[in-house]
Amino acid sequence: MTWTADPANAAPAPEVLAVTTTTDDPERAAELAGRAVELRLAACAQVGSPITSFYRWQGETHRDQEWPVVFKTTAARYRELETYLREAHTYDEPQITAVSVTRGSPGYLEWVATETAGHDEEP
Repeated sequence: MTWTADPANAAPAPEVLAVTTTTDDPERAAELAGRAVELRLAACAQVGSPITSFYRWQGETHRDQEWPVVFKTTAARYRELETYLREAHTYDEPQITAVSVTRGSPGYLEWVATETAGHDEEP
């Protein structure tokens, strides 16, 4: 894709998503992030600082420490990323949510699309 400084002449931006999950171990968070990038299911992934999650599961209220992981990918790669996360995750029902990036710098959005497009082979 070629981007121009004039928004009226710019090519349409690829549909980029920020996909989030959480896990109960910082090493597991790093493994999920690193492998998704290696497989080119995400252009990048960020592991955040621990958070305290309060939730109900199987009729009980829980309070646990978790590490958030945010993956940057395209809508075209979402299903593959979701499948990977479901298979690699240790939770019975992991949080996997996607939010559309409605605005972003053209170069960054293009980079996400380039890093995730047409790379179905495993490194």
